[in-house]
Amino acid sequence: MLSDSTARDRTIARARLKFLENQDPPAPIVPESIRNSWQRSKYLGIRPDEVVVPYQPDYDRESRLVRAATPVLDRLERALAGSDACVIVTDRKGWVRDRRVGEKRLSAHLDRVHLAPGFNYAEQFVGTNGIGVALEERRPNVVLGTEHFNERLQSVSCAAAPIRNSVTGRVEGAMNLTCWNGPARTLMAALVQEAVGDIERVMYEFTSSHQRALLEAFQQVTHYGDRPVLCLGQDLVLANSAASARLTGDDHRLLHEAAAESGHAPRVRTEVRLTGGQTVLMRCRQVDSSAGAAGYLLELAFPEHPGSREDRPGVGSRTGARSRGERNASLPWPLPGLAGTDPAWNTVSRTASHCARERTPLLLHGEPGTGKTALARAAHALTGATSAPVVVDALAPHPPAPDTAPGTGTDLPAALLAAPAGPGRALVLRNIDAVPAEQAPAVARALDAAAAQGTWIVGIMGTLHHAAVVPEPLRRCFTEAAAVPALRHRLADLPALVDCLLRRVGADLECAPEVLPLLRRHDWPGNVRQLNHVLSRAAAGRRTYRIEPRDLPPSLHSTAGRSLSAWEASERDTLVQALLEADGNKLLAAQRLGISRTTIYRKMRAYGITLPTARR
Repeated sequence: MLSDSTARDRTIARARLKFLENQDPPAPIVPESIRNSWQRSKYLGIRPDEVVVPYQPDYDRESRLVRAATPVLDRLERALAGSDACVIVTDRKGWVRDRRVGEKRLSAHLDRVHLAPGFNYAEQFVGTNGIGVALEERRPNVVLGTEHFNERLQSVSCAAAPIRNSVTGRVEGAMNLTCWNGPARTLMAALVQEAVGDIERVMYEFTSSHQRALLEAFQQVTHYGDRPVLCLGQDLVLANSAASARLTGDDHRLLHEAAAESGHAPRVRTEVRLTGGQTVLMRCRQVDSSAGAAGYLLELAFPEHPGSREDRPGVGSRTGARSRGERNASLPWPLPGLAGTDPAWNTVSRTASHCARERTPLLLHGEPGTGKTALARAAHALTGATSAPVVVDALAPHPPAPDTAPGTGTDLPAALLAAPAGPGRALVLRNIDAVPAEQAPAVARALDAAAAQGTWIVGIMGTLHHAAVVPEPLRRCFTEAAAVPALRHRLADLPALVDCLLRRVGADLECAPEVLPLLRRHDWPGNVRQLNHVLSRAAAGRRTYRIEPRDLPPSLHSTAGRSLSAWEASERDTLVQALLEADGNKLLAAQRLGISRTTIYRKMRAYGITLPTARR
């Protein structure tokens, strides 16, 4: 007579085979978490008979997670010596960082299925397994023998649980216990959770030690004087009022990167360019704790230039009077014809609106397609102006009026001087970083002349690494500077942006519910301009009253995670188109393309192709 566990294993195995052979959902006998993982694995095209996982041999073997897990793994390794068990720690993305095995036979099996340091056991690569499900669902779970999606893993059972940072709550990795199928497998969950608790306590001790060291260093430096001071740790930022008034979160990131590269020589000052274009002199030293390097202590000096109008927002006599409430980025700040409530977008919208109202020269920077010119137009319209801004491109200057004298079309200073000026007018100079150095003084004089007549001056350039090529005379023309965020940094605004852009295309046009997830996972290197192009083309080619996933370009159905060659992109597009035409039916798509269904699965996985569930 079969034992209860053996009978259950055979029932689960039959349910798995039936699920793999047809499109029906898994049988109710299968636990819910396993059913969900099987469906995700099948949807991703994971091969059920072969383990193919990425390998990354180079990783930080001194990371906080690895250092916290090491004493716990050492203890477990001694306790498990000679047993048929293995303990494994992965990072939050499923990369195996350490493994301790009790017996050689199990070690050899795990090597054959690549469950070893340097390999990735996330669900998206292996299918249903303890590590993958724990990280995907962010809770403890047990995967027993035949519950594994891949048949090569079915001789073992595993229990896993996420490892969390007890301060931030963020998942830092996972602990996994694997053993041969047998009676002991029912005790695995308790052992894993106990080990996770031990690792989390060690990580908390590290964090507390780091925070105490950073706080002590910060208090020692700020006890006397009021110079700007910043302490940067992995999960902690300390800033006195002199620093917090002039720095943003993006500035913290730039300073942290500069500190990591500076060599921490306390007598050496490093010049760092901040997000608003201003430079700061940074003196850095590393702060150490009993648990290792805790972070950096930065002493800052902001060069002051009397009479210069290059200060950042909130600094200087013309902008210092702005109320704290007006700078509150958490509140929406709508502009006509634009959409979004992301804090970074609210901040730049408020800054542009304030500058338009006060006629303060503004320098906008950001990636191409983020909507810098549109933002300037909207802020100008918000003032009640009846005339649109005059836009002059430094790369292709043109006369703003038909009666402009011949020859001024390629003369940038002349084009700027010929623009209508005065109160209620706005002048936008695009690609200011492309102005030749020899023309910079003349261009600066033209901008100053327009500003003197009451014209609002707006300069537009690319990201901050372009700022170094902007000649000094031009930089001094602008009092304020603001960054327009990239679309990938404000994806929470995507639904509102889609609605706004679709209203421009046609009334009563909408997207199917399945479209937004596809749009949200894209990186949008071309930003809002690219999104507008995609929606316009999809709307023109749609077959119903709304945009469906099949109306989107093939690239939006793929997340390859790397740059594709022209040949690879063409192959991906052909595969996506065939799958869309077959309503997601992989067998039918394979037959139409003259390839095997196995090749379809392999290509889908290689290009990160996901499609809606097949309609029957």
